[in-house]
Amino acid sequence: MEAINRYFPELNAEQIAQFDTLLRAYPEWNARINVISRKDIDNLEVNHILHSLAIAKFVRFAPGTRVLDLGTGGGFPAVPLAVYYPEVQFHLVDRVGKKLRVATDVARQAGLLNITVQHGDIKEVKGQYDFVVSRAVMSLPEMVPLVRRLIARDNHNALPNGLLCLKGGDLKAELAPFGKQALVNELNDYFQEPYFETKKIIYLPL
Repeated sequence: MEAINRYFPELNAEQIAQFDTLLRAYPEWNARINVISRKDIDNLEVNHILHSLAIAKFVRFAPGTRVLDLGTGGGFPAVPLAVYYPEVQFHLVDRVGKKLRVATDVARQAGLLNITVQHGDIKEVKGQYDFVVSRAVMSLPEMVPLVRRLIARDNHNALPNGLLCLKGGDLKAELAPFGKQALVNELNDYFQEPYFETKKIIYLPL
């Protein structure tokens, strides 16, 4: 919890206990179902939980905000964000059922009541969401046509509704079709750990 507490000192006792649950439950599950690289599970706090929480550094979701996590896998970034934002609703979608089992059970153990899950393809998702979040799932040119219909027209936040994607590496070609519409923030603006030197958050209003 050292890194999480350092960057998010505003956490209350319940949230700290919930993050402690995540730090215990994910390694237990990972021994049975490989949702995180076994070489990387020791870096769970920084490389996965803190990485997910970068979205909370970029935007402050208003209570009642609806967020869809596309390709959530074992629950990243949605499960850590659900701890941080107890008054925001998160809908987790993935085509791999066993990974969703992990996300569902970790959320249950942490007592998170603001999470729903859906096993299936993004094309099967219904409803309206303020933001779609993802973590290294697919390129933006592939993603935008799939999620545009799911973005609500009514805004509840200071930031207009759209996509929030956690990515790394050289994104010039991927972002080229969107020009100045896509906003790129370097995560080393928020976090000092070496892991974040090449990591970015991409915001694209839709």
